[in-house]
Amino acid sequence: MTNPIIKIENLTFAYSDTDSPVIENLSLEIERGSFVAVLGHNGSGKSTLAKHLNAVLVPTRGKVWVCGMDSSDEERLIDIRRRVGMVFQNPDNQIVASVVEDDVAFAPENLGVPSAEIRQRVDEALKSVGMYDYRLHAPHRLSGGQKQRVAIAGVLAMEPECIVLDEPTAMLDPIGRREVLAAIEKLRRKKGMTVILITHHMDECIGADRLIVMSGGKIVSDGAPKAVFSEVEKMCDEGLAVPETTELIYGLKAAGWDVPIDALSVEECADAIAAALENI
Repeated sequence: MTNPIIKIENLTFAYSDTDSPVIENLSLEIERGSFVAVLGHNGSGKSTLAKHLNAVLVPTRGKVWVCGMDSSDEERLIDIRRRVGMVFQNPDNQIVASVVEDDVAFAPENLGVPSAEIRQRVDEALKSVGMYDYRLHAPHRLSGGQKQRVAIAGVLAMEPECIVLDEPTAMLDPIGRREVLAAIEKLRRKKGMTVILITHHMDECIGADRLIVMSGGKIVSDGAPKAVFSEVEKMCDEGLAVPETTELIYGLKAAGWDVPIDALSVEECADAIAAALENI
């Protein structure tokens, strides 16, 4: 990878001198414009990793480079956070204003962006997540999914090169989850932005370019989602499930069916089963 947006070298992190490392000797590069999902159960280190990507945390040992900048260099902290925006799992922790458009304007105002440009950024960010019609609403009257989309818009208004979403659907109902995931997919498709999604939901990883699985503070699998989820036994050993489609195909293969284990989407799974039935 010649010009990664994120480069991590031998990252080790512990929350105190007496604690065991949450992440140990982890190295990773993330390509510009890619959609990377990071999957792991609670305690796997995935959220701690996320916080290193825009210097919310800095390594105990090792290095994290963001757009070529050392995350431990305090003089580059503002520049790093302009380049990499973060969305956390509880949108109430990121919403600071009493009107939606004022909230989205908050970060660019603090960056000293001219007023006319702020207006343009706010409108574009709200439109990109489908919340423009709610620009004059009070955030506290919105649903969880709507609040999270406003939080994403607030990050987008900073015009970062990369957006990191740390379990953004963890507190949402199924409708809210669909809203947020649709907004993420739209960003990736229309803006070509680097998207890093931290999650413990298998189905949220299916559309990613790359899937990284973490366990015990280390990377245990890294590749295209089809390839990673095909390693059913390995995923089970790590205490992780696989998507229902993969589980179904895996069971059919065990029963002697000639079906491809990497039929991941519902459509691919249905087509694979249909083809197998024709050959019976």
